[in-house]
Amino acid sequence: MTNSKYPRAEKLKKNTEISLLFEKGRWRTSGNLRIIILKDKPNLSVETARFGVSVSKRYFKRAVHRNRIKRLLRECYRLNKDLFRQAFGEKTMAMLFWVSSEMPPKFQDVEAQFIKLCEAQKK
Repeated sequence: MTNSKYPRAEKLKKNTEISLLFEKGRWRTSGNLRIIILKDKPNLSVETARFGVSVSKRYFKRAVHRNRIKRLLRECYRLNKDLFRQAFGEKTMAMLFWVSSEMPPKFQDVEAQFIKLCEAQKK
């Protein structure tokens, strides 16, 4: 059985970590999903795997809609954590964004885009 939890220790919340991620990270895009990744390197140490999600107010003015999409993004990560770690590595900081003004019709669409994003990185 795989570990399909998203514990507090894995959540990307510290401003210092987020600013480091934006300074040194690399961007990838697939459909309406966009991810910024910072892998563990000798000159830049990442202690543990951290993951965060974000949805822009520019696209969704109402917090209800932003929170719904953030829940979907976190669930995609939680269910496909093993695939994510195979694609990006064990010690990786990442932040996932929804970059469309369209509300996703169902969870399976978001999950398919997340899987495609992970598989594109493997190649």
